[in-house]
Parts: sequence; structure tokens; C-alpha cells
Amino acid sequence: MGKPTKQRRKGQVAARATGSSGAGMALVKNNPFEVKVNKQKFNILGRRTKHDVGLPGVSRSKAVKKRTQTLLKEYKEREKSNVFKDKRFGEYNTKISPEEKMMKRFSLERQQTHEKKSIYNLNEDEELTHYGQSLADIEKLNDVIDSDSDNEERGILSAELTAAHFGGGGGLLRRKALTGEEDEEEEKPKSRKELIEELIAKSKQEKRERQTQRENALELTEKLDTDWKEIQTLLSHKTPKSERKDKEEKPKPDEYDMIVRELGFEMKAQPSDRMKTEEELAKEEQERLQKLEADRLRRMHGKDEQENKKKPKHMSADDLADGFILDKDDRRLLSYKGGKLNVGNEEEEGGNEEEEGECEEENEGEPGREDEEEAIVEEDDATDSPSDLESDMGSEEEVTANEEQKKKHKGNEKKLQSEEEENAKIEAARSELPYTFTVPESYEKLKSLLFGRIIEEQLVILERIQKCNHPSLAVGNKAKLEKLFGFLLEYIGELATVEPPELRTIDKLVLPLYSLCQMFPEAASNCVKFVLQDAAHDMEEMIEVKGRATFPGLDMLIYLKITAILFPTSDFWHPVVTPALVYMSQLLTKCQVMTLQDVVKGLFVCCLFLEYVSLSQRFIPELINFLVGMLHIAIPQKRLQSYHV
Repeated sequence: MGKPTKQRRKGQVAARATGSSGAGMALVKNNPFEVKVNKQKFNILGRRTKHDVGLPGVSRSKAVKKRTQTLLKEYKEREKSNVFKDKRFGEYNTKISPEEKMMKRFSLERQQTHEKKSIYNLNEDEELTHYGQSLADIEKLNDVIDSDSDNEERGILSAELTAAHFGGGGGLLRRKALTGEEDEEEEKPKSRKELIEELIAKSKQEKRERQTQRENALELTEKLDTDWKEIQTLLSHKTPKSERKDKEEKPKPDEYDMIVRELGFEMKAQPSDRMKTEEELAKEEQERLQKLEADRLRRMHGKDEQENKKKPKHMSADDLADGFILDKDDRRLLSYKGGKLNVGNEEEEGGNEEEEGECEEENEGEPGREDEEEAIVEEDDATDSPSDLESDMGSEEEVTANEEQKKKHKGNEKKLQSEEEENAKIEAARSELPYTFTVPESYEKLKSLLFGRIIEEQLVILERIQKCNHPSLAVGNKAKLEKLFGFLLEYIGELATVEPPELRTIDKLVLPLYSLCQMFPEAASNCVKFVLQDAAHDMEEMIEVKGRATFPGLDMLIYLKITAILFPTSDFWHPVVTPALVYMSQLLTKCQVMTLQDVVKGLFVCCLFLEYVSLSQRFIPELINFLVGMLHIAIPQKRLQSYHV
């Protein structure tokens, strides 16, 4: 029972809404599907609802009509750039008569002219116009008359011109005979053709007169110039410089002015090139060494630079290079050697054979030339005997054979010389050091690179290893160079143990060791600490086993000397120098002096102590004790002494 009541209410509401829409909505009233009722979830008291009922069909038709009036016109005019808009008043209004339109337009135009530019200008007069131009400007007579001729009297028209172009009667065009008679007889009027011819003749005559005047003026000016130059030489008599100095003395410039002028002549600072970073310098050095190594390998294999260069191709003068693609370029360079034609890289014999074939073909293609040669031969036969000809031919053949043998001999000598030079270059390239090196991965590889070479080559190899494997060039180069420091330190120790020790080589190898220490200080300190710990451990084991310790070898003493060079010795505490000082003090106290070599080693350690504490000014009691003991041992006669060593 509840549902029909709701449907009735909806129908009543729709009927009210459609009834208010007028007679045009008769179809909507009859069709309930054209009405849409908007439901509300909650009914609120005091709120007016505007859109309870909607008419979708009516709103759709209105929207379509609006689009046809606006969007459809724009769509049709989408490709048109110019639009004519008629803004005339009442042009398309059929309710207004033409007279009213004209009156209204006239009044609007008058209003525009009467609009004052300034509201405070009360004396503003009305501006009168004629065909869009103000009468005030017309009265000024500022018209510009353009003429092709260079007439000086511009703007003046003769009576004949005005009569020809603007009329004015025939009286002006009649020529009056100026005679002494009292009776003036009028002449017959001239035709238009005669008048035009007369005007043309007059204009030509005026043009000639103007030209003659111009030429006369030019001649006069030139004459005046020449006269003025003659007069100017007389007037331009200058007084000598000595008299001028007496008459006019220039004031001397102040010191400030002189300084300002000097500053103006000084060189201005010019911008210099940007300083390159360490990575850029390392990359450039690596590229340079790689290029040098490539050149060395090329020379070692006997390759010539000119082989890599492309030979120039022969191009004819008529070749337009239109992009024709050929499978193979058979063209060869033409050259002349010893008066003979060389084709490409072929041998001389092949070139001579081709020349002979070409000559035969040319002779075959020119029969007239053959006839002439035959005629010449017949004449020679008539004059010379057969025996003479045979002797001449034989002598010519012998001369040519000798020349060919000489040429072949010279060619063989040149080939031998070139082969010797190439072999010398290859041997020199093989003996030359490579320009690029990889970092040795083990001590044996480093020893194979350096051992047996002179000190200069060893330094060059180490320098190139560092430059080619700079840490900024690749990721793993840093670890490789850190290992290189340990290998080089071990190599120096081995050089110290060789008999005789290579002290000069060790002295030179300290430079690359120092540069590696500056690049990787942490790795260098770890390596040196490991060497010191190993030496101290060996000394303790010797004391435990034998009960006494001996001084270390020359390699350990050199390590202590290098430590003072690589690391600062003036620090209060240092991770490398402090353990080195402790180890040297143990050497002076725990090692027994048994031989003269032990004395020398102990004194060397004392000198190292002095070098270590030269800046820090520290007191070393072990050093004093060792020196006193050495003095006690040096006494020749042993007597009872009041002190104990």
C-alpha cells in the first residue's frame, strides 16, 4: 500500500514541474520518462530545493542550440584568418528606417569629434576636415612635389604645364607676336600634339641649361681650389721651433699626471689557463706514455708511419664525385721515375711492358704516323748501308744493357741500406724501455723488472709504474701501489745484503719510496712497523736462546736510516718513529760488542740517535752509556778504576 502512494507523489511533482514549463512542454507532460526526480536522503526544514525535478531532454536541446550558435560557427571559421565585422550602426536591424540609421550615424560621428581631449580645456575649437584631412594642414601648403629632374625652382609650375594638365582656355597657349604694330592679331590655336612636342623640347632645353651650369660650377670650383693651393703655400710660412719655444713654453706635467700616464701604458693582467687537477694531469701523463709505447712497438715490429696513412687516390678533373659506389677501386697512382712511367706499386718491368703495349696501340691507331715513319726509314736506308745500321743497333743495345745493370745494382744497394736501417731501428726499439708498465703483483716480478739494470733505468721504470697506475685512473690502483711500497722496501733490503752492497742504488731508490709514502702514509707506516716488530721479535728470541743478542745486519740499519727520512722525528709520539727509538735503545743496551764490526754498528746507531733527536733535543741515556763503554774498551792498559762500566 505504501509504494503506490510514492508513485502518485512523484507523478504530482512531475506534473507541477512540467505544468510550469508552458505549452512547449506538452510532449514532456505526456511522457513521464522525460522527467527526472532528484531524491534527497534527508528532508531539512526551512531549506528550499531548486532542483527537485529535472528535464534532461529540454536541457539537452537548449545545449545543442547554444553549441550550434557558438561552437559550430567557430568550427566553420577555424581555418580562416580574416574576419569581416560590420560595425555600422543598425545595418542588420530591419525595424529602423534608412533615414533614422543615417541620422544616428551622423550624430555618433559628431559626438566623436566633439569629445574633448581634456576636460579643463574650455577653448578647444572644432577641427574641420575635408576628405579625412584637416583644413588647417591644407591651408599651410606643405605639399611636397616630387620631380625626376633636378630643378632648383621646385613648387613653381609654368603656365603651359597648368594649361596642359588642368585646362584653362586657349588664350594662355596662344603665342602673341610682339611686333611694333598696334593691331594685335590673334594666332590660330595649336593642336594638342604640337603643344606636347613643344613642352618636351622646352624641358630638354632646360635640362641642357642646368647641365651646362653644373659643369661651369665644377670648373669654377676646381679653379678656385688650384688658386687657393697656390695662395696657401705663401700663407703657410711657419716660424722655426726655436722661436716657438721662446714664445710659448709648455707647462711641465705634474707628477700625478705622469704616474697616470705610466699606469695607462702598463701591461694589463691577462687571464691565464685554468690550473689542472691532479687527476687531469695523471690522465694526460698516462695518455702520453701510452702513445709513446705504441710508437715503440711499431718501431720494434718494423712498421713505418707512412703505412698507416692512406695514399691519395687519383681523381680526374672531370670527376664530379656524385657518389657512385664501386665494389673495388682499381685506380692507381701515376708517377715518373727515371723518365719512365710507374703505375701504382708494380715493378719497373711490368711498367715498361705496359708502356710498350700502349705505344703499339697508339701506333696502330695512327696509320698516317706509321706511313711517315716508314718514309723516314726508307730515306735513311737510301743514305746508309746495311752494315752501318747493324753496328749502330748493336752499340745501342749494349749501352741500354749497361744502363739497366747499373740501375739494378743501385736498386739493390738502396734495398740493402734500407734493410740495415730498419734492422737498426728495430734493435733500438727493442733495447728501449717500455713506456707503460703494470704494477707487479709480487716481489719476484718487481725484482725481475729492476734487477740487473742501471740505476737510471730503475728510476724510470718506477716513475712510469706510478704514472700509468695513478689512483685516480682506476679503482684498484690504490691497493696495487700500496703493495708496491712494501715490495720496494724489501728490494732495498735485499740490495743491502748483496756483496758488495749497492749503496748508491739504495740512495737513489729512496726518492720513489718517499713519493709513495707521501701518497699512502698509512700503508707506508704499517709496512715499516711490521719490519720493526719483526726485528724486535728476532732479537728477543736470540736472547732467550743464546742469552745474548748481536747487532742486526746492514739491511736493518738502512731501514732505521730510511725511517728518519720518511717520517717526522720531532713529534712527541709517533706510531713509527717512537718504536724505532725504542728498538735502537735496546740495540745499545742488549747487544754485546764482540768485534770491530759491532763497534762500527753501534756507532752508526749513535749517529742515527743524533739525527732523530736533533730537532726534539731529547736526552738518550743509553747513548751516553754506550759511548762511555766504547771509551773504556779503547784504553790500552787496564788498571784499577774507581768506576764500573
